[in-house]
Amino acid sequence: MSRVCMVTGAVPGFGHAISHSHRRTKRRFDLNIQTKRYWVPSLGRQVTLTLSARGIKTVDRRGIEAVVRDIQARGVRL
Repeated sequence: MSRVCMVTGAVPGFGHAISHSHRRTKRRFDLNIQTKRYWVPSLGRQVTLTLSARGIKTVDRRGIEAVVRDIQARGVRL
C-alpha cells in the first residue's frame, strides 16, 4: 500500500537518525496511514480511501461527498 494520503496528499518525510555518538543514518518518517471505508450516497456504494489521521479529520469536518468530489476532480478513480 502506498504511504500517501488521498485527501491531503501527505507523503513520508526523510531525514537522519542521530545516535548518542552523533552518527547519522538515513531514516524515514512514515505517516499514520489508515484504510477507511465510507458510504457515499451520491455514488450509491462504499469507497475505500487510504487516509492519514489528518485526512480522516478533514473528511469528518467537510463531509464525504465534498471530499470524494475533490478526489474525482483530480482524476483519481475510486
